[in-house]
Amino acid sequence: MASQSTRLERLRAYLETPISIQSLVVVRIAFGLILAWDWWRYVNYERIERYYVITEFTFPFVPFAQPLPEPWIHILWGGVGLFGVMVAAGLFYRVSIVLLTVIFAYFFLLDRAQYLNHNYMVILYGILLAFMPANRAFSIDAWLFPRVKSTLIPRWPLTVLKTQTEIILIYAGIVKITDDWLRGEPLRLWLSDRGDDVFFGFLFQYEWAFIVASWGTVALHIIGAPLLLWKRTRLAIFLVYAFFHWSNAQLFNIGIFPWITLALTTIFFAPDWPEQLWRRVTGKSRDGEGQVTSIPSEERTGFRLSTIGLMALTLWFAVQIYVPQRQIFFNNLVGWTGDGHRFSWRMRIYARVSEGTFRIVAPSGEEWIADPYKLMSRRQARNVLARPDITYMFAQQLEEIWAEGGHGDVAVYADVQVSLNGRPMQQFTDPTVDLTSVPWDWASPTSWIYAMEHRAADGTVPDWFPPLPLQRP
Repeated sequence: MASQSTRLERLRAYLETPISIQSLVVVRIAFGLILAWDWWRYVNYERIERYYVITEFTFPFVPFAQPLPEPWIHILWGGVGLFGVMVAAGLFYRVSIVLLTVIFAYFFLLDRAQYLNHNYMVILYGILLAFMPANRAFSIDAWLFPRVKSTLIPRWPLTVLKTQTEIILIYAGIVKITDDWLRGEPLRLWLSDRGDDVFFGFLFQYEWAFIVASWGTVALHIIGAPLLLWKRTRLAIFLVYAFFHWSNAQLFNIGIFPWITLALTTIFFAPDWPEQLWRRVTGKSRDGEGQVTSIPSEERTGFRLSTIGLMALTLWFAVQIYVPQRQIFFNNLVGWTGDGHRFSWRMRIYARVSEGTFRIVAPSGEEWIADPYKLMSRRQARNVLARPDITYMFAQQLEEIWAEGGHGDVAVYADVQVSLNGRPMQQFTDPTVDLTSVPWDWASPTSWIYAMEHRAADGTVPDWFPPLPLQRP
């Protein structure tokens, strides 16, 4: 018991060690400016209008998350730009980062069909940054309120950001250890005709390039991410990550993800790396790792990490480690069914093509056919026809619409086919199941999704496909 207490005190002492605030300031400024840029991207491409105004369907994560009417939804989205700039400037930082995160989370919760991993990531980091003293220096707050000004912070904010980033990067590699990915799919499918998009595009004419890229991505995340913690390999790995993110930005439409991830990766450098870089550029000698060993005892009061705070961080990271691997409790193939896909850092890992319709049957026997591609945006329709929970929600909405139209208690059947990573279209849903009469169980595999038939793009069954213990319902 005594040894456990000693280890806990050592951990607490480590997390409370005073260090330079500079790297946290860089993260604060980059986080705010990138979110402000994201605000502009959505305005410039009229995404708020397309995603939440003109559409008749949304699929919220929680029932109370409903789009505001115009012009209020545009005004609220403007808060992302405003508070993003305020966070970067360190103006009323605590209020600004909380409001920025809350507004961003509201839009995130509005529609499952608009789910993006980096939007989820923004919310996680926004929550963490709200508890960090990132405004103590290089901020308007430090100028307006001298009592908060300090060039030092405790070590725990940087340790927390590093741990969260390691979890995301390592999981992004682990989830790619699949048969398809390690054999070059879907990179081959996506990039075989993209030779003119980047200077190294000529490599896409060679089969080995897709294998190297697939395995290299896994290695970069699983091996490279931990090497960011080691001073000798940190810069080299960071430069590889910089090239990796730049390449992704050139090849794929993935918004702010490469840049916000790269900005967060700078947290692995020494806490005072901006000053060290400046000294190197100007020819002056460089310091060590930025640790401060002497600080007046009266200033250490604000550096204390309470027991409640330590317990909260432990719980936070326990959740972050568990949630991405919850699909191991599902007896299915997550890439096919989608069960357990979200919140697990499966980024650019599947190529899915879907088609299908919904059949609505009234008690009188009258029938109607609903085609999602004719009722909503292409982005939404793709998800309605490929994500079981959204398929289910759409069926419930159709039931409500037909009930309001005076057609009574209708039955709704989904007849959907999906192609995964270039395979031929296969039946995805059981077209005989009335989705309005079955309950939704978020903790179990979806019972009305068929197992994937293990056929390659040419229709054959490769030897390297392992059998799945799934049966048709």
